[in-house]
Amino acid sequence: MRLITFFLLLSLILSCSSAKNTTVATNKLNGTWTPLRQEMAGVTIPQIAFAYQKLTILDTTYSFIAESVDKGIIKYTSDKMDIYGKEGVNAGKHITAIYKFAPNAVDTKEEQLTICYDLSGKTYPESYDTKGKTLHFLSVFTKN
Repeated sequence: MRLITFFLLLSLILSCSSAKNTTVATNKLNGTWTPLRQEMAGVTIPQIAFAYQKLTILDTTYSFIAESVDKGIIKYTSDKMDIYGKEGVNAGKHITAIYKFAPNAVDTKEEQLTICYDLSGKTYPESYDTKGKTLHFLSVFTKN
């Protein structure tokens, strides 16, 4: 009986500690982000095309404002994202992505968020290079 109690207690501790790590990872993403640079399939998108876009992340939900509003859920695993559109142009879609933080080149006290999406949702991008990958989209953000 003591052995069963020990394993139940151990599994409870491990599940609580892993949930805590997920929350810490998502909190770094919380806030409103503005694109600095975007590219798709290796082609740089002109700044005028994304000048009014905003990405807002709050734990596991997102809202993206562009020509319209897109909302949904984000799930995180290490440096990967699974994005599930619930409202807007991506409603019902699953998009996979990788992400990273780096110091902002202009203000090193701020971080940049770089996300490389595979719009097909079939696999995660292997790098932050979109050249030759027609459904890979890269966006570099700075926090407002």
